[in-house]
Amino acid sequence: MVDPSPDVAETLAKTILRDGRPFNVFATLAHHPRLLKRFNVLGGFFLGRGLLPERDRELVILRIAWRTGSIYEFGQHTVIGLAAGVSGDEIAALAGGAGDWSPRDETLIAVADEIHTNAVLTDSTWERLVSLYDPAQSIEVILLAGFYRMLAGFLNTVGVERDPGVPGWPAQESQL
Repeated sequence: MVDPSPDVAETLAKTILRDGRPFNVFATLAHHPRLLKRFNVLGGFFLGRGLLPERDRELVILRIAWRTGSIYEFGQHTVIGLAAGVSGDEIAALAGGAGDWSPRDETLIAVADEIHTNAVLTDSTWERLVSLYDPAQSIEVILLAGFYRMLAGFLNTVGVERDPGVPGWPAQESQL
């Protein structure tokens, strides 16, 4: 990355850093500084200020990442998901393997699948979602899936590479 302007450097300093460098997603978004600032607000909300339990959030993100073929996002959220209590076996199951899911987990996976495929929930999935979460959390689940679907499209289109040390798909990794 070329040395950013002072304003962009300030924004990047507020992102997640590894070894003093911003993750590749942020360095790429820095080509549009105003968008990077707003992206960080919404993405930061989901990751640090949202109403959902961390594990629930990561199930949705990991499933969206797999369904969209976003190895970048899947790898980043494998690390975050493990820290949030998603097991390596569950991560592998979210990437097309067999899983033994609770009804709550099944609902989150269905939300991710349906938002990815149709950009709308079936009545059945909606009813399950609102029976598990309050209205604000239900809205957050849907927007979380949509945000990461959008992000995956960007990452895939511009070819953002995984950051060093970030795992790929579960079949490619032995460290889960």
